Amino acid sequence: MTELSALLSALAAGVVLGTMYFGGLWWTVGRGIGSPFAARWFLLSLLARTGGAMIGFYLVGRGSWQRLLVCLLGFIIARHIVTRFTADATARPRSSGSAKHAP
Repeated sequence: MTELSALLSALAAGVVLGTMYFGGLWWTVGRGIGSPFAARWFLLSLLARTGGAMIGFYLVGRGSWQRLLVCLLGFIIARHIVTRFTADATARPRSSGSAKHAP
């Protein structure tokens, strides 16, 4: 039963890591597009998100390929969850009249 709880916690950690990674990506794109320093936004976000995910995978794996694989599964599940939530948020038409580009 201890191994099952370790795998379930690895799955939960993968979901948290994936949510932070892909949620951070969505947030960065939203902030970076209108910024005059878009390259800085994207570069710093890439470094922070990738570094955080790598450290998280390293800590969760702890030498066990099974925990690492389950963590990756949670990461992929989080990708689908974040994609679904952000697609709903971007599908709504914006009623703001301050568009910075042509329709």
